[in-house]
Amino acid sequence: MKLAPQLPAVPQDRFGRPLRDLRLSVIDACNFRCGYCMPADRIPDDHGLDAAGRLSFDEIETLVRGFAAIGVHKLRLTGGEPLLRKRLPELVARLATVPGIDDLALTTNGSLLTAQAHALRQAGLHRLTVSLDALDPPVFAAMSGGRGEVGTVLEGIEAAQAAGFEAIKINCVVQRGLNEDQVLPLLAHFRGSGHVVRFIEYMDVGTCNGWRRDQVVTSAQLRDRIAARWPLRPLQSQYRGEVAERYAFADGGGEVGFVSSVSAPFCGDCHRARVSADGRLYTCLFAGEGHDLRPALAGGAAALADHAAALWSRRGDRYSEIRSQPQAPRKHIEMYLIGG
Repeated sequence: MKLAPQLPAVPQDRFGRPLRDLRLSVIDACNFRCGYCMPADRIPDDHGLDAAGRLSFDEIETLVRGFAAIGVHKLRLTGGEPLLRKRLPELVARLATVPGIDDLALTTNGSLLTAQAHALRQAGLHRLTVSLDALDPPVFAAMSGGRGEVGTVLEGIEAAQAAGFEAIKINCVVQRGLNEDQVLPLLAHFRGSGHVVRFIEYMDVGTCNGWRRDQVVTSAQLRDRIAARWPLRPLQSQYRGEVAERYAFADGGGEVGFVSSVSAPFCGDCHRARVSADGRLYTCLFAGEGHDLRPALAGGAAALADHAAALWSRRGDRYSEIRSQPQAPRKHIEMYLIGG
């Protein structure tokens, strides 16, 4: 009798959370300077452009194979701006063949998407998330540090749709006094398109964005504002640990999501690990220190898998649940080094 293949042993951390999702930065350079992530007055223009310290494509593939061997099945490529990484479709094609990876996604600011959307789709990329903080051109320019044009991003989204990407996620970080007036226009633009706008509470990621709690517009406040214009009904989560709370427009116009890390932390179901472009593992978006994976990586996928599983088993992160408590760590890795 033929035996069923054995599933990989999935490591669990100190709170019993499994490792299922890997966010992998392929470059920490970006062509935008968004104030909540990479403010221009704190981060020089040439940051991250030196390729010497980045993992090679061979190293990245080995790393992903190692993580897949211990149960990771969702892989999201991030940055910085990942589309700045040369020959990215070639890397995507390699990662799309890794056994166990059944969800391969990418997050981008969309500014370079028009030229690359077709190649990424042909290479095997499954899903796209585009960051878009405003539709109004002056507001968008201000939010991107004067580096972006909203029309270019919208063209990128259209190109991605034409290439075959469906239900693109549109992420908007809402900051009080900066772009909260863009919430309804964004929804009006994308309602009925099949794409899903998700509003993200402004978070204290990193140390250079000058975060203050009074700049946060909570998901509940946004939901009430949206529901007054377009009635909403709650939707069930699609899987345990889903980050966004999902709501449908009652008139059938699609859905909207809310990511509430500040007002309604979801640490209890967090099963995401993050690896920086230089090969350091961070077990939390708000971690202060990373773990260098390169020594284990040199031993191949199996050695990397054993090392990553051991590191995950010691994980006890739950920063969003304790951020107001004295013991909460105050040193955080910058968002542009590990993606969102």
